[in-house]
Parts: sequence; structure tokens; C-alpha cells
Amino acid sequence: MKIELTLNEARVLGCLLEKEATTPENYPLSINALTNACNQKSNRDPMLNLGETEVQQVVDALVKKHLVSDRSGYGGRVTKYKHVFCNTEFGPLKFSDVERAILCELLVRGPQTPGELRTRCNRMAAVADVAEVEAALQALGAYDSGPFVVRLPRLSGARDSRYAHLLSGDVQGAPADESADAPGPAAVPRSGLAERVQSLEAQVEALQGEVAELRERLEIRQGREA
Repeated sequence: MKIELTLNEARVLGCLLEKEATTPENYPLSINALTNACNQKSNRDPMLNLGETEVQQVVDALVKKHLVSDRSGYGGRVTKYKHVFCNTEFGPLKFSDVERAILCELLVRGPQTPGELRTRCNRMAAVADVAEVEAALQALGAYDSGPFVVRLPRLSGARDSRYAHLLSGDVQGAPADESADAPGPAAVPRSGLAERVQSLEAQVEALQGEVAELRERLEIRQGREA
């Protein structure tokens, strides 16, 4: 399956995947809700400031690529949109919950390590440990219709390699060579501290995302009761 997404298309698709899993009661999304999701201050990298007109243009492009559906029947008078990228009734792509969560996180946040993914994916799927994430990454890299992810060369001083999605084409510097798995001398004395800091940062970001999603649900509920 050949998919070439722009940055904004990747953000929109990732947001639809995310909200389907985290706030299913508010899914599919209107253009207004989708714009807010794209411009969230938490769980996003890079930060974007898209307008509704821009998001509508991106959605229209994704509809033409058969990755988003705008068909009627979702209820209400406002047009709402849902992804048809994976795990749909007639679509060919069927991912596990963890694989789907990984792709979503890579779409909305960019390259990440297995440890970061383990923490951040927990809001969308139950993840037992890093080994489960690594197994899912291997599966995503070996799909017949893929690959969907690639391992990047390890950054200087970093303990773990990061992974990126391939839905926007080839990633600069990838695929990584085998030397990416070899421990660098700069990483040895700092690996324990760096790993703990990285894990704590990911946990804080995940908690911020959960708080934002709870606030979103509360605001919607208050709006319905008003």
C-alpha cells in the first residue's frame, strides 16, 4: 500500500485514530473538533496552528486518498469525519491495538523510542512492557503491504534508537545500519540517568494528555447539559 502523507495529513489522520480510541463517545469528529485536536498543546510534535479552512482542505485530500470518510449517517446536521485507514469492515489493513496505537503516536508526535511509545500508547491500548512494543514495531516493519515503520540511527549519547512511521515516504537517515544497536561510549555513563529522565518526561506528557482528554469530555458533557 503506497501512502504519501504531508505533515498536516499525517496530523489529521493521527488525530482521528487517537480520538477514536480515547474519546469514542465524541467520534467521528467535526471540522471544529478535528482542528482543536490538531492544535492540541499536549501529545503533539511539532506544535501546529491550523485554521478550520486548512483542516477542511486536508480532510478533502484524505477523502480523495480513501483514508477518510465523510459519508452521512453519523448523526446530527454537522458533517463529521472518520478515518478508514485501518481496522475497518472492508479495509485490508488490520492492526493489533498496540500496533495501531504505535502508528497513531508516531503520526502525532514523530520519531520515538520503544520506551516512550510504551508510556504514551497506554492511553489507547494496554501495553505490558517495552518488549511488547518492540515486537509490535517488528511486525509493523515486516507487513507485506508495508513496511510502516523504520528504525532510525541512534542519536549521539542516547541509549535507544527511535522509530518513525513511513506513511510520509522515506525518512532521512533511514534505514539505520546495524551499528545503531551498538552502544556508543558516550552513552555508557549516562544511559541510566538518561533513560529515567526520558521515561519520566514521557509519563508527564502522557498524564497531560489524559488530563486534556478528561477536560474535553467534561466540557462536551457540560455543553450538552446546558
